[in-house]
Amino acid sequence: MEAGNHQLSMTILMTPDLANFSGKVHGGALLKHLDEVAYACASRYAGRYVVTLSVDQVIFREPVNVGELVTFLASVNYTGTTSMEVGVKVITENIQQRSVRHTNSCFFTMVALGDDGKPCPVHQLEPKTFDEKRRCIQAQQRRQIRRELQERYQAIKEDVLPSST
Repeated sequence: MEAGNHQLSMTILMTPDLANFSGKVHGGALLKHLDEVAYACASRYAGRYVVTLSVDQVIFREPVNVGELVTFLASVNYTGTTSMEVGVKVITENIQQRSVRHTNSCFFTMVALGDDGKPCPVHQLEPKTFDEKRRCIQAQQRRQIRRELQERYQAIKEDVLPSST
């Protein structure tokens, strides 16, 4: 099986049902769409069902208003054995003002699952362009940082809660 397209874009109109009392779109509503876009991108690339393992560096740079068009630009940046990092950049367009701004970015780690519901291998991403190579290197750095943090958390846990053996 050949790996599918590693990039995806989706545009959604922000409607009143997504907003809080001040007319700004709820961060949770944006996170839901971000997760859906990351799923679609990773699932298409892997050619199978995927699940969200983690979300990193969710940065809400600016609020999003009701009536604006939001475009989610997703890309598989890196592949491990069974996991993929999907970066999502959010571009918001104010239709009336004809202005565009970068309002959000984040990174999802998605895991491919086989028919048995267990993690299964994904095709290795082969970055070709300068930006794809840069995103891949940065994804590897984020992966290493996550591992180091996990080791630190584990060490603290062992110091605070020593095993009773």
